[in-house]
Amino acid sequence: MSSFHRNKSSLVALIATACLLAVGLLAQTAPSAPEAALKAVSAESILNHVKKLASDEFEGRAPGSKGEELTVKYLTDQFRALGLSPGNPDGTYIQKVPLVEITADPRMQLAFSGAAAKIEPKYQDDYVAWTKRVTQGVSMDAEMVFVGYGVQAPEFQWDDFKGVDVKGKIIVVLVNDPPLPDPKNPSQLDPKVFSGKAMTYYGRWTYKFEKAAEKGAAGCLIIHETGPAGYPWAVVSQGRSGGQFDLVTPDKNMGRVAVEGWMTWELAEKLFKAAGEDLKVLKQAALSHNFKPVSLGMRAKIAFKNTLRMVDSRNVVAKLPGSDAKLKNEYVIYCAHWDHFGIGPEVKGDKIYNGAVDNASGTATLLEMAKAYKQLATPPRRSILFLAVTAEEQGLLGSAYYAKRPLYPLAHTAAVINMDAMNVLGKTRDISSVGMGSSTLDEVVIAEAKAQGRVVKPDAEPEKGFFYRSDHFPFSKEGVPAFDPGEGTDFIGKPADWGMKMRQKYTAEDYHKPSDEVKPDWDLSGLVQDAQLFFMVGYRVANEPKLPEWKPGTEFKARREASLKAAAETSAPAKAAKKP
Repeated sequence: MSSFHRNKSSLVALIATACLLAVGLLAQTAPSAPEAALKAVSAESILNHVKKLASDEFEGRAPGSKGEELTVKYLTDQFRALGLSPGNPDGTYIQKVPLVEITADPRMQLAFSGAAAKIEPKYQDDYVAWTKRVTQGVSMDAEMVFVGYGVQAPEFQWDDFKGVDVKGKIIVVLVNDPPLPDPKNPSQLDPKVFSGKAMTYYGRWTYKFEKAAEKGAAGCLIIHETGPAGYPWAVVSQGRSGGQFDLVTPDKNMGRVAVEGWMTWELAEKLFKAAGEDLKVLKQAALSHNFKPVSLGMRAKIAFKNTLRMVDSRNVVAKLPGSDAKLKNEYVIYCAHWDHFGIGPEVKGDKIYNGAVDNASGTATLLEMAKAYKQLATPPRRSILFLAVTAEEQGLLGSAYYAKRPLYPLAHTAAVINMDAMNVLGKTRDISSVGMGSSTLDEVVIAEAKAQGRVVKPDAEPEKGFFYRSDHFPFSKEGVPAFDPGEGTDFIGKPADWGMKMRQKYTAEDYHKPSDEVKPDWDLSGLVQDAQLFFMVGYRVANEPKLPEWKPGTEFKARREASLKAAAETSAPAKAAKKP
């Protein structure tokens, strides 16, 4: 054989060997099929986690309490036992979240002048008030002005303030955003303004207080209504009557409005009547573009002292590194809040707010997600973060802290999957996606639900603004696409309206109450079904080459594009510097 043919044969053999080696390498690094992970999701395992986290031993898991210490240790021990890497680059499972707890003296008295002077509202029964300013006390004596829904929305040519200066005054506002009738079908709400039936961020209580601060108001009192708020007065009075947590800011929160609070509809009616006004008539008037603020011709006075406590609370985070050299520095985050209200006002002889559904169930599912991913012989291409955040019940504080001080760049965060208050009542034919229609995650969720023989529906109660009420929202504000699932309502073997009735029953009887405990009639088969869906959504996102995107017209799209552009510009010089 000639040397040419010998060399050619050697070259062919060398190429063949290289190909085999490449195939073998690919086989080693390709992500594992998900079957083993899906089979690992266990109702018994989830229930055991819930029972532990929601036990009286954990005292309701309040930030800065014995319950936090026990919860953080439990989560850390579980992540470590699963063999997950510490999620903080400093080598720990902890991200410290500095909080301040401000407890107002409950002996405070709210008083009114003029025709309302004889009205003597009772703290908790008729109103609650507090300050988020880090100060030993606060006092307020100011004129009251009704400003409708307290909304300024230029895109809808809407301004409830109409040029009126409310600086130094107390604004009184309605909860939610204006429910405007559709001109073409007055029995329905106009979908083109304030998203029709769905609550926008303009309807959230957080927006009302933010707007009051922006306008320089001395205080802001929100008029509570169960329907528009999405929860009964007891949720407000019990949840806001104790210590209020907030993030510690350099200005000690002096940029916040001095006094924040709520009053019952019944108290508001009495005040408006004393002022010679009809609250129901003014509420109707507030649905007009022509509405103007109404001075109530009276002053409100309140003063109270605060007890301050600085708390180093904690987010708990674990990581499963990705298997792809190029994509492992991008992340899919599974998120759930571990906190609840701790020990609070006694209800039917019980002071421990165990938070079994809200949100021991979501935290337990987070641990189950971590266990499932560890069943994969080879992880997904992108890395997975398991993030248990603190102080959600205090205003999404733990997730807000992470979103502003991320451990890994948000431009490299592919998506957030949030788990809050899971389905504990059995299997469903459907699952809801809060904020459905906002991002390309919809297609992934719909496909994976279809594989389970299920359908994806929009939020069953869009008027309650759930999209703005859980831990995915701070991420969305920073541009990260989010999947915020809600439990389905079409339960197998139950009447068509059973699911909604049970949801309403939970809201009325157990939500943010000591009675949110593990119940003997729980059926976690539906939770397992949902958890498997969440796994597949994250698994798909972690392996697909293209990042999820916000859809055109979505309020978060511009922020995401700016974030990705800034990241690209930052990395370009670094890449250029590495070239020889």
